[in-house]
Amino acid sequence: MAFENIRSSLNEHWQDTQAKLSFGKAGGIISAFFGGLLIIITVTGFFWDSEPALLDINEATRELAKTRVTGSTTVATLITIAEVLLNKPGGYLTNDLMPPGSIMDNIPNWELGVVVQLRDMTRTLRNSLSRSQSQSVEDKDLVSAEQNFFFDRDRWFWPDTEGKYRAAIKDLRKYLDRLGDSNQQDAQFYARADNLRSWLAEVETRLGSLSQRLSASVGKRQLDLSLAGDSAARQSTKVNADQLIKTPWAQLDDVFYEARGTTWALIHLLRAIEVDFEDVLRKKNALVSLRQIIRELEPTQNTVWSPVILNGDGLGLLANHSLVMASHISRANAAIIDLRNLLEQG
Repeated sequence: MAFENIRSSLNEHWQDTQAKLSFGKAGGIISAFFGGLLIIITVTGFFWDSEPALLDINEATRELAKTRVTGSTTVATLITIAEVLLNKPGGYLTNDLMPPGSIMDNIPNWELGVVVQLRDMTRTLRNSLSRSQSQSVEDKDLVSAEQNFFFDRDRWFWPDTEGKYRAAIKDLRKYLDRLGDSNQQDAQFYARADNLRSWLAEVETRLGSLSQRLSASVGKRQLDLSLAGDSAARQSTKVNADQLIKTPWAQLDDVFYEARGTTWALIHLLRAIEVDFEDVLRKKNALVSLRQIIRELEPTQNTVWSPVILNGDGLGLLANHSLVMASHISRANAAIIDLRNLLEQG
């Protein structure tokens, strides 16, 4: 009887030991699985977290335009920018639901800057560049392209953002094909000084806003100048005459990478404008002014060697990446104002 009890006790002990070993083995497999998954997500995120290099707009135009005419370079560049936005490593990340895309913020903010420039140029194409007068008919493909680019940036279910942006690219391709077809004279691109000034006004507004947000990284006191210069001017809500403006700490890198995306797209569009508006710019003796704007923006694409966006004081020990970016953008914006004034002169 005692022997049976001992044997039963040993059997129970053996079964408990096997159960613990099985549980431990299963736990090890689960831990290894999640550890491997974490490594894959980290490596993939590191690979996706890289901005596209600057492109050759002349090569893009040769590939896309059947016949090179006035406006071909600008439209082909716009198409190429949109394609890079969708086809870069990781694709379009703003509407991702799964990691690593869902936990990344640098590239989605870069994408925001690019999308804003796509929208602004497409709207200018629809309203100004493709029309001879204010009473002329809008181009049907540009109307569709603008509507598709102004679709929600972060929609993942059907109709999804990528699908709408690809539809916009198709619309622009159709417009580009008609632009180079001498048998379809309803597609036009008017390289006039007033049209260029219209787009530059949009650019000036965007860069001015970005420069202010970047400069506010260290906080600054600012007087309200909203009604300056007009004694009869009024505004809907009264604001403090003296305000402290400061970009929240958590948004510093967001604004910085939005500025990187904006300037990346602008460099290409300005290079295209240089080609399509060359005669206008030469007549106004403004070609060198446009080239200087591009030169001011090019350093915004320099490699960021720091693993984080530093926010040192203006004259402190640490660098302030936002202020450096704001400096480049402010100089470019001032040059754009000068260029607009040159284009307005006879």
